Amino acid sequence: MFDQLFTYPAAVARHRSGPLLKERLAFLAHLADQGYARNSLRMMAEGLLAIAQMRGLTSQPRKALTLNEVKCKTAKRRWLYRIAVRWLQFMGRLQQRSAPVTPWAKKIKAFADYMEHEVELSPVTIYHRCRRVRDFFEQLRIQSGCLHAITPHRIDVAFQKVLEPGGYSRRTIQCCATDLRAFFRFAEARGWCRKGLAGSIRAPRVFSQASLPLGPSWDDVRRLLATTEGDQPRNIRDRSILMLLAIYGLRRGEVSRLRLDDFDWEHEVFRVVSSKSGRVRTYPLTRSVGDAILRYLQEVRPRCSHRELSLSLRAPLRPLNPASLWDVVGERLRSLNVSLPHYGPHALRHACATRLLAAGLSLKEIGDQLGHTDPSSTRVYAKVDHAGLREVADFDMGGVL
Repeated sequence: MFDQLFTYPAAVARHRSGPLLKERLAFLAHLADQGYARNSLRMMAEGLLAIAQMRGLTSQPRKALTLNEVKCKTAKRRWLYRIAVRWLQFMGRLQQRSAPVTPWAKKIKAFADYMEHEVELSPVTIYHRCRRVRDFFEQLRIQSGCLHAITPHRIDVAFQKVLEPGGYSRRTIQCCATDLRAFFRFAEARGWCRKGLAGSIRAPRVFSQASLPLGPSWDDVRRLLATTEGDQPRNIRDRSILMLLAIYGLRRGEVSRLRLDDFDWEHEVFRVVSSKSGRVRTYPLTRSVGDAILRYLQEVRPRCSHRELSLSLRAPLRPLNPASLWDVVGERLRSLNVSLPHYGPHALRHACATRLLAAGLSLKEIGDQLGHTDPSSTRVYAKVDHAGLREVADFDMGGVL
C-alpha cells in the first residue's frame, strides 16, 4: 500500500515503521475500496501516522476514547480530528454518545411493534407516526412516562400553537391528529392514559380533493432533461434519476432504493418496491430510460460492493438517500425559473400524472402507473384536466337553459 502511495523510499520506511501498522493499513484499504483517489489516500496516510504516534493510543490499545479526548489529542486541528474520529470508529475504539432515553420511549417502541406485527403497516408509515408522536410529546413537555396528565385541553392548545402563522399547514396538522388518535387508541387499550382521549382529538377540517397537484409542464420537464446533456459524470447520473422520476412517476424513496438486481435487461423490464404499501410493481423499460441508465452504469458508476443503482460521485462511495434527490431535482428545477409551490422530486410525479391524463389514460390506469392503492389519491388529478373540463362547460344543453 505505501509503495503505491509514496515515491521516496524514506517516506515508505517511515510509514512502515510507525505504530499501529496493521490498523492503519486496514483503514487505508477500506478507503481504497470506497473509491478514494491516490492523493486523498496519501493525505489520510499522513494523518493516520500522526494520530498513531500520539500518546495513549499505543499504550492502551483496547481503550475506547471519547470525542473530548480525541479533541485534546489532536490539539483541535479539525482535519486531523475528523480523520481520528473515522479511524477510531472503524477500529471500534470510539466511545459513542448514548442517545438520551425519554420516559415515554418504551411506549412509542411498543406502538411501533404493534403497527409492524399486528397492523402490518409499511416502515415509512411507522417511522413518520412515531416521529410525530415523539415530537408532540416534546412539545407538550411530558416529563414522565405517565400519560394520564395529558388532557384534551392540553392537546387543543398545542394544536392552536402550531396553527399560528408560520407554523404547520392544515394538512400537516390533520396528519398529526390522525397519528395521535392511533397512538392514544393503542394507549387506552393498555390503560396508559385516560379513557376517551383519542376520540377527543380534533384537527382542522380539510375538504376532500381540496388540494391541486402542481408540477412543471411537460415542456419544462424537457427543458429540465436538457440540463443533463453533456459528458459530465453528474449530468449522466442525474439524467437517469430525473427520467425515472418524470417518465414513470416514481417516488423519491422508490428511486433511491432501486438496485442493480431490479433490472431485467433481457426482458426489458424493471421492478419497483412501493414506498408505502411495500408491493412490487413491474414496469417496461423504455429505450430512452434504458439508454440513460446503461450509459451511467458503463461510464460513471464505479465498480464497488454497493448494489444500489445511484451512488454518490465522490468518495466515500455510498447510495443516494431520498433526501439527496431533493438536491438533484431542486437545483435544476430552480435554474429553469419556473414558479412552483415545491421543487422536490414529487413535482415530477405530478408532471407525470398530468401528462398521462392529457394523453387520454383513465384514472385507473394512472393510479396503476403511480402505484396508488386508493382511487381517491388519483381522482385529484381530474381537476387539472383543463381541456376535459372545458368540454363539459361548453356542452350544448339543447336550449334547455
